[in-house]
Amino acid sequence: MIIAIDFDGTIVEHKYPKIGREIPFATDTIKRLIEKGHQIILWTYRAGAELDEAVKYCEGKGIVFYAVNKSYPEEELDDTISRKINADLFIDDRNIGGMLDWGMIYYMITGEGEPDETMLRAMEKKNIFIRLGEQLERLNQAIKQSK
Repeated sequence: MIIAIDFDGTIVEHKYPKIGREIPFATDTIKRLIEKGHQIILWTYRAGAELDEAVKYCEGKGIVFYAVNKSYPEEELDDTISRKINADLFIDDRNIGGMLDWGMIYYMITGEGEPDETMLRAMEKKNIFIRLGEQLERLNQAIKQSK
């Protein structure tokens, strides 16, 4: 599976342009996913020296990415290629419902282990946001139909 992962707010606390403290279990989880054969893409707003710092930070933690801000290592970006990354999953702190715990992320991807009470509460919270979004969509459709 190809997994695109954001840096600031996802692997480390959001202190951009500085590098914040590691979010608990982020790098350990990413390394385990790589060991299981997943291709991990660093997908971040960072560029230039700030991007180099993020990559070096991760390499210092033992993470070597499949690609960085590209769909595959050899990709040459120009105006004819979309900046959107081709990935099966995106892990980002700006998801609706916020960032899940890295343990829950690992469990959801691999199905390994048992989700603990904190993970289950986080998933329940995420489901509430999904249900709210569905209700808002139905309300929006009803308003459009009534006009």
